[in-house]
Amino acid sequence: MTHAAVTLTDVSKIYANGTIALQNLNLSVRQGEFVSLLGPSGCGKSTVLRLLAGLGQMNSGQIEWSGGQNQQKLAFVFQEAALMPWATVQENVYLPLKLAGISPRAAASTIAETLELVDLQGCERSYPRELSGGMKMRVSIARALVTHPELLLMDEPFGALDEMTRSRLNSDLLHLWSQKHWTVVFVTHNIYEAVYLSSRVVVMAARPGRVVAEVPIEAAYPRTEEFRTSPLFNTYCRQISQALSQTGASLDTPLSAPVLEIAIAIQKHRDPET
Repeated sequence: MTHAAVTLTDVSKIYANGTIALQNLNLSVRQGEFVSLLGPSGCGKSTVLRLLAGLGQMNSGQIEWSGGQNQQKLAFVFQEAALMPWATVQENVYLPLKLAGISPRAAASTIAETLELVDLQGCERSYPRELSGGMKMRVSIARALVTHPELLLMDEPFGALDEMTRSRLNSDLLHLWSQKHWTVVFVTHNIYEAVYLSSRVVVMAARPGRVVAEVPIEAAYPRTEEFRTSPLFNTYCRQISQALSQTGASLDTPLSAPVLEIAIAIQKHRDPET
């Protein structure tokens, strides 16, 4: 049995305006697992990611890391690519290493390897305005992966993309996950995306934010287009849809963009002439 990478016990988060984002939430994520958090806006999915990333403080409860560590080697991919428009692809991916004090020369090989990993080799000198939406998100993912994380937090990274691009990036992400064996916590509103990607889907409901169901997706990897059209896939989608409907949840409302920590860093390094 794989050990837990991180465990949240009785975690509650109440914002200053009185909104109960989470109440007595319990969740354990095993090492190497791909877990999707699925639910409507306001159910606390993004709040869970922010607490895991250390971007906020819980009001009560406990977060316990594997081995008793308080820090985990993690990376965060936000809903928006948030690329620096005046910087090339290579410079955007270099940003986390720059903030860590690593010189461009020392970082060059790592950046090149990471861009190849997300199939962006040859785009090093391109600017964001020259890239498609899918390519911009690949740059954002590369910027997260360049630090060699063990835990990857992803806050609905493909929500703004067209379905064909989203489907392709879903498959690419699974391919990378199978190679690198990250632990992934993935936020989405899309039932089909959650079932296709995940080893387990955690269904959440709002008011207050809480877990209402956990559905293991017992389908073998690698997953293909055949899985998306299989009776098993449809069975899981119906099961999760039923869990959502029992809470009165709706997935029609889009998720609002989170406050981006990376954007703060970008502002600090903005070229004053741009």
